[in-house]
Amino acid sequence: MELSTLDYTLIFVFFAIVLGIGIYVSKKSGKSSSEYFLSGRTMPWWLLGLSMVATTFSTDTPNLVTDLVRTNGVSANWGWWCFLLTGMLTVFVYAKLWRKSNVKTDLEFYELRYGGKAASFLRKFRAIYLGVFFNVITMASVTLAAIKIGGVMLGLEPWETVVAGGLITVIFSALGGFKGVVYSDFLLFFVAMAGAIGAAYYLVNIPEVGGIQAIMENENVKDKLSILPDFSDKKAVITMLIIPLAVQWWSSWYPGGEPGGGGYIAQRMLAAKNENHAIGATFFFNIMHYALRPWPWILVALASLVVYPDIASIQEAFPNVADSKLGQDLAYSAMLTKLPSGLLGLVLASLVAAYMSTISTQLNWGSSYVVYDFYKQQINPDATEKQMVNVGRLSTVVLMVLSAFLALALQNAMGVFNLLLSFGAGTGLIFILRWFWWRINAWSEITAMFSSGILAILLETTVLKEILFNPETGVFPEWGELPFIMIVTSIIWLTATFVTQAETKDVLRSFYKKIQPGGPGWTKIIEDAKEDNVEIVDSNQKWSVPSGITAMLLGVVLIYTLMFATGYWIYGETNLALILTAVSAISAFLLIRAWGKMKDDLL
Repeated sequence: MELSTLDYTLIFVFFAIVLGIGIYVSKKSGKSSSEYFLSGRTMPWWLLGLSMVATTFSTDTPNLVTDLVRTNGVSANWGWWCFLLTGMLTVFVYAKLWRKSNVKTDLEFYELRYGGKAASFLRKFRAIYLGVFFNVITMASVTLAAIKIGGVMLGLEPWETVVAGGLITVIFSALGGFKGVVYSDFLLFFVAMAGAIGAAYYLVNIPEVGGIQAIMENENVKDKLSILPDFSDKKAVITMLIIPLAVQWWSSWYPGGEPGGGGYIAQRMLAAKNENHAIGATFFFNIMHYALRPWPWILVALASLVVYPDIASIQEAFPNVADSKLGQDLAYSAMLTKLPSGLLGLVLASLVAAYMSTISTQLNWGSSYVVYDFYKQQINPDATEKQMVNVGRLSTVVLMVLSAFLALALQNAMGVFNLLLSFGAGTGLIFILRWFWWRINAWSEITAMFSSGILAILLETTVLKEILFNPETGVFPEWGELPFIMIVTSIIWLTATFVTQAETKDVLRSFYKKIQPGGPGWTKIIEDAKEDNVEIVDSNQKWSVPSGITAMLLGVVLIYTLMFATGYWIYGETNLALILTAVSAISAFLLIRAWGKMKDDLL
């Protein structure tokens, strides 16, 4: 496939603007570590919300969605749609708590909530575990998608894609810091959305596809259209709907969908002007992430089943693609090769935008862990602001290089997604409860982290998985792997919680006094403090969690009905679309009222 002059112009102009943003803000970003990683905590909600959306708009996401749709149909997306629940919980319960903590990274929270050597170890270890190990895996998955796009659309060798995409990204990320990332995300979001929508509209209507009605009538597509799994298929219902909604959303740690908030989502909440801006940013992100974005990708995935019904047809059309990179997810890139000049350049620029936004965020977030939670804590406690910024820039480059090498060894985006879910299974409940239950301690998190990781590795590298989850001879059903890890991990960390010593009174009282989490889980600490004539409760603040949970549930109904109404409007099922649209309008009205009550509770 050959690009026209117009295509090249669009791509190079885009590169120049993004690089210019990084250079423009580099001087101010380099003044201090707070500027480099949090932009001085002055960011408005709308800019942070757009940044969150742009970050999750990565090159591997349309590939993952394509893989899911082509393999198991539209309903397979419940594997990530379920994280809306934890997203809404973060919006209406945890966003204000994070902003009140005033920490520089979410890992600094450990030494606010816990104490002693265990808390110090947990902070340093997770700085490397998440900031380097998990972060590199996530970036490698994103880079793998870029490799597949570059190979199919431009005929690039994997190493050529890695060098071309990574070089510009790492330069502007290292120079501009957090402010450069957020400012460029504003541009990247609109470019990415325009490319995704434009590509979907054009590809659905090319002659080989024949429009939305032809897609819906195609034999390869008919059984893939349903938003809900086939309820006559017990296994499909359990794996694609029940487990995600009943277990996965609260029990699994996943980048961008952490129960209780965390990672780069927490970084943006911590950079907000105040608590209301933190809440507004995360709510805006969840609406855009779930209600607006999925359908352009889903439509291209469905259209691809008409043009490329199986992997063999993709391989026949693109014989130069290495066998190690072949998969259902490649169909998205294959469809994009049919775009005309101009739109092709815009879509390629949008994919570059998606790649750069995600990678730059992961680099800055991971680097903040390395600097604040490892370098300053472990290596140089007296580090100057200039030294921390320099280490931040160096670690940005190192993380990019590590992820590039790993990307060259990977094959499939969905495999990485499932691996990350397994590694975090069973840990999510701790992240939800640690704000509201005094008994959780540092050892709770340490044991949960190691047990879930060890179980995931054992199931992937030994015969244990075959013994336990073989479809014909296994002890448990094939779909039981994630619940198994969750249950075993939960038993282990709960046991560790009760056999180890609780955090000291001073640590618990200090945490409560600063955060004011409220709730029955802190009753013992409050009563003990009163007996010692120590006042830790701010009587001017009401417990906002009940109204927050009400707002969360209404938010979930609002966004799901908006998302499904959009799908049914596209499918031409007008009556169902009208009903869902009406439900979304009612839930929006009720949410506004609940949100108002929650704000009153915060006063």
